[in-house]
Amino acid sequence: MQHISTTPFGRRPVAAGHLAQRALAEAPLPATAPDKWAILRDLTAARAAFGISDRDLAVLSALVSFHPHLQLAEGDGTIVFPSNAALGERTHGMAESTLRRHLAALVRAGLVLRHDSPNGKRYAARGMDGGLAVAFGFDLRPLLVRATEIAAAAEAARAANLRLKRLRESVVLRLRDASKLIAFGEELGGNWDALADRARLMARCLRRKLDAGALEALGLEAADLLEAVNARLSPVESEEMSGNALESERHIQDSNRLLSESEPSSEQEGLAEAEAPEPDRAVPKLPLYLVLKSCPDLLDYAPHGVDSWHELVGVADFVRPMLGISADAWREARATMGDGAAAVTLACMLQRASEIRSPGGYLRSLSAKAAAGGFSPGPMVMALLRADNTRAA
Repeated sequence: MQHISTTPFGRRPVAAGHLAQRALAEAPLPATAPDKWAILRDLTAARAAFGISDRDLAVLSALVSFHPHLQLAEGDGTIVFPSNAALGERTHGMAESTLRRHLAALVRAGLVLRHDSPNGKRYAARGMDGGLAVAFGFDLRPLLVRATEIAAAAEAARAANLRLKRLRESVVLRLRDASKLIAFGEELGGNWDALADRARLMARCLRRKLDAGALEALGLEAADLLEAVNARLSPVESEEMSGNALESERHIQDSNRLLSESEPSSEQEGLAEAEAPEPDRAVPKLPLYLVLKSCPDLLDYAPHGVDSWHELVGVADFVRPMLGISADAWREARATMGDGAAAVTLACMLQRASEIRSPGGYLRSLSAKAAAGGFSPGPMVMALLRADNTRAA
């Protein structure tokens, strides 16, 4: 009767772990045998749960490659018997001493079993029928026996990694919004140093690899920072597009109605259509992504998206006739505000088009304020963002 020993060869003593290994050697095989490479992929995801490193997995992958079948339960059993030289070739020249260390780690983790021969060599003997009668080497049976356990650990590890990724994304987005809004606030004036320092310190924390608990705590801190920044910006929004502001602008338009505003000539319109947007003369300090976030209706007229201020000016120039704004009013706005600021203003007007009775007159009044140094499109953008946040809440 053939006996396969689970005790080590040479001077290595029997330890408590050998009893567990013997239990693995005698455990029944599962009814279905999964792909051996699928087991290895799951083990790669769950390597931390089994206490093995990427180098250990490289050696295990080399061992698995010596098994001739796709499923470990097929054919001539689950024992492979490569020499150290052959293993070294399949691990891209790994030193023999390093191989021994990683093989020992795989045995300790209960992922492979040693079946040492009487002389400690790895080999196989064939029977009279030509099939393998006995083999001495490394048994991959634990991979098959523990396949369900490995798959469950891999699923848990992937879920944990996905949660970490989402937590990190949330922190990064909040810090980005806070940093951009702080930069915008500094342009408006005031002392923002304390908030800017908090944002920089939190961004520095993200350079490290943080666990879920640390990321949750950082996320709460980032949310608190963003709330403080928004609260600080609220008093600055004096140009908010409220109903009262709209009423006053409507009154200005009605009492100072211009012929060029109400009935633009076909010659003027043809000239405006032929004009291409000029290169940006003044890029607003407001982040472009924040403008697009507050004015999503503008993107309906930009099938390829808006990636630069120049493209924003081009889309605004395209949308302008649809709002009933004459070429003359648009030229005046670009001349007084700058191309970028005029485009932002028009995007905000498009977003609130249903509330503006006379867009041409409204734009002319804003141009007059800009000429006197009393208008910036930033508060309009912030007002739209706050209104959107209020609806979402």
